[in-house]
Amino acid sequence: MFSTGTLIGLLLLSTCSALYEDQIKKFDWRALNVGALKHVHIDLNNFQPRLLVSTEEQVVASICPKTGALVWRQVLEKKPRGDIKLLQVSGFSDDSSDTAAAPVGTTLGFDMLTVQGHAPALVRGWNSNIGTIEWEWSIFPLNTEKAEDAVWFYSNSVLYHVVPAWQSHLEVTAYFATSGHSTGSTSKIMAAWISPESCALAGTYFVCISEGKQLISLDLVAKSTQVIRTTLEEQQQQVVGKPKALLGLNGVVIVNGKLVSVNKDQAICSGLQGSSFAVGSFNYRKVLAYADLNDKNLAINAVYLDNCSPVPELQQSLELPAHFGTPSLKNFDCKLKRNGDGKSCVFLFSTNTESIVAIQQGRIRWSREEALANVIASEFMDLPLADSEGTLENEMKGKAVDSKSFERDIASAFLRRITAQAVQIRSLFLHVIGLGPPPSDTQRAGLIRDSFGLHKMLVLLTKSGKIFGVDNISGKHHWQLFLPNVQGFDNAEEMRLIVQRSSKHFPLQPLCTIVAKDAKTGNGVLYRFNPITGQASEGGQLQLDYKIKQLSLLPETEQDFVKAILILDSSNKVHVQPKHAEPLANGIYLYTADVKTAELEGYFVKYAGDQLSCTHIWNVRLGGHTSEQQIIGVAGKNPIEHVHSQGRVLGDRSVLYKYINPNLVAFVTQSPDATHKSILNLYLIDVVSGSVIFSMTHRKVRAPLHIVHSENWLAYSYFNEKVRRTEITTIELYEGKTQANGSVFSSLQAPPMPLVERQSYIIPTIVEALRETITERGITNKHVLIGTASGAIIEMPWHLLDPRRPIASSTQGREEGAIPYIPELPLPTENHINYNQTIARLRNIYTAPSGLESTCLVVASGLDLFVTRVAPSKTFDLLKEDFDYILISIVLVALTSGSLIVKHLASRKLLKQAWK
Repeated sequence: MFSTGTLIGLLLLSTCSALYEDQIKKFDWRALNVGALKHVHIDLNNFQPRLLVSTEEQVVASICPKTGALVWRQVLEKKPRGDIKLLQVSGFSDDSSDTAAAPVGTTLGFDMLTVQGHAPALVRGWNSNIGTIEWEWSIFPLNTEKAEDAVWFYSNSVLYHVVPAWQSHLEVTAYFATSGHSTGSTSKIMAAWISPESCALAGTYFVCISEGKQLISLDLVAKSTQVIRTTLEEQQQQVVGKPKALLGLNGVVIVNGKLVSVNKDQAICSGLQGSSFAVGSFNYRKVLAYADLNDKNLAINAVYLDNCSPVPELQQSLELPAHFGTPSLKNFDCKLKRNGDGKSCVFLFSTNTESIVAIQQGRIRWSREEALANVIASEFMDLPLADSEGTLENEMKGKAVDSKSFERDIASAFLRRITAQAVQIRSLFLHVIGLGPPPSDTQRAGLIRDSFGLHKMLVLLTKSGKIFGVDNISGKHHWQLFLPNVQGFDNAEEMRLIVQRSSKHFPLQPLCTIVAKDAKTGNGVLYRFNPITGQASEGGQLQLDYKIKQLSLLPETEQDFVKAILILDSSNKVHVQPKHAEPLANGIYLYTADVKTAELEGYFVKYAGDQLSCTHIWNVRLGGHTSEQQIIGVAGKNPIEHVHSQGRVLGDRSVLYKYINPNLVAFVTQSPDATHKSILNLYLIDVVSGSVIFSMTHRKVRAPLHIVHSENWLAYSYFNEKVRRTEITTIELYEGKTQANGSVFSSLQAPPMPLVERQSYIIPTIVEALRETITERGITNKHVLIGTASGAIIEMPWHLLDPRRPIASSTQGREEGAIPYIPELPLPTENHINYNQTIARLRNIYTAPSGLESTCLVVASGLDLFVTRVAPSKTFDLLKEDFDYILISIVLVALTSGSLIVKHLASRKLLKQAWK
């Protein structure tokens, strides 16, 4: 018999709702990342081969050394609390000081130990097999500012905490690693020469470069502290920056590609020259491996440390693809091959493109693209047409290169149709007999546009300057590009990814451009490329001779369908790329915003006499009389957005017309206040005329702020300090019941100030990102995608955020379809579009329309990458997955057969009646 609990459980199963098993990962995928490498330990001879890493993204992880797949991953706290200062692995080397086995009957040992943060500093012991924390202790420093630069090192089961007081002294405190109890020894070492720009910790030695000519170092564990001075060679003098420690050798640093030892007990091979070094073991002897990259050729060499003789078995070279950038050897390890014939070594590299590369036997065994942990821009690109569809497209719109040659008479159109079909039949025949033209690279890769426009190329721009072409259906990386020596702009503006020509202009190829700043000169850099193939276009990289202050995409195009880029430089001169499109810039308005001073400026661009000129026309200062306010958020409207409905039907059947201003931009400023702690100010400004359309103030609230601006509405989230919760405020703008101009909006002849509806809601989570859904024609309902700190993406219908929700249920509200106002926003689990595919450190959400009006494509980026699709109004233009094709076919056949039979019987009946 069933127990009562089992019976209740079976009854409750009927109330559960979830995804069907066959729907999981059918329309979405997720890529897990760890970030750029910081500490690496590889051990192939352990009972379970392991690769333990810590990263710049505050992640501790274990990676399979054979495949590069994640074994486990732990995402720690954000900076500065989660900043990993030390990663110590027990039994990593032959050195007995690295062992930390627990005594019998205790749990105070560790497989792996980490130290993170500074106020407080957290020391944790880990089980490296499954990634769990075994124990933890912490210390809180007396001076948190000094402790921010603190460093740690481990020696003989003791952790040493080194706190530098720059230009003064060092404070060294020793703790038992597993318990956190002080050993009772805290020393203060006077060192007036130390500075943050020239000092580093190398094992137990604190090493500084003095005037680029010598190294001054201190042994922090010696009984009597002595200053050790080491003179550098002539080639190593005039060093800029701090020395780099070589892990595995105590007191050895790398200066200008050569090794220098400040420890008299540690011998080195001083004649070696390399870009990166690593210490390991081979044939039970310590080995020093070093690597160099010369013209895409990566050479790996190694020597025995005891006699500096080369190790021929470890010497290898290979051609490294250019998209990996500059590699740096982090660690290596060797193990005996299965057949007993020699040893196999794995060399682990990190690159300046934030990639992780494992090299074995002169080839790349696996690689991880960790640059995707910092995506800053994304675009969905339509795939090219198939040959047959391209011919039809060319026929329908004439020659794309010369639209004036299109003949519109019926005879020529019929002749083109016959010719096109003849060519298609010929191509089909040649393909059948095997003599047809070979498929192109994009066709072989399956990059052909589908009927509904759901299959696209996802172009991702990362913070390191690496660009990826990713298949949005499978997640496959089709191509990669790397732009060296580029970075983001001032005012915390990242690099820009701009689509100048889409794939809709057959047979012309699409064109994308990266706009960045040169890391050396500070001038602008443009890189033009084909987003489908990843190959350079229009000359590839273009170095500008001026600094970029503002840029905009021109709305009109010439015959090549390329939208030119309008650039405002630091001297307020305007430029157009490509240059032949300068006449199209006539009459364009630009604006600039200074984040620190909260000052806005508007400019008018004019083209006359084959010259472009820029006129300053307005200025708005949002900083106040004390200039304490700073801009923390700017939100314009999506330029590809279509507004389908211009009004809202009210309960009395009248229409409330939307205030649709394409030039409206929202600015949010924050400033400290003696009474209210912090104040947020929202300004809606027309950036053509400079007029302030609406402003609002929030007291006792602060960042983080996230904002989304679409059609005639605005939604933004903030933290309310008074009641300690996250709130979302929504605003809608209306012209009224009469519309000033239903066809054209002009900021210079703007309608009266809009009617403003506003409301605030409580959301029981921390908001990390906001984005609205967007579709091809704007017919589908708008939903707001809310990214939370827990890694979930919630699809929030706009009718729940509607500021016109009535306080009490009324007849007018019911007629409008408005829900009565409730301050708390519900977060049902069925609205989580990523169900259990949690996105760690979610930062951005990007949306794009598909070929289906009902469907919106979504990509969410953070530490992980998640791609999916949503249908805010359900898939009203698609048949359901469980649609019964067999039944409808039977019904159609039966109806068709029945109609034919009835027609035949009716004709016989009429014939008989005629003979009567």
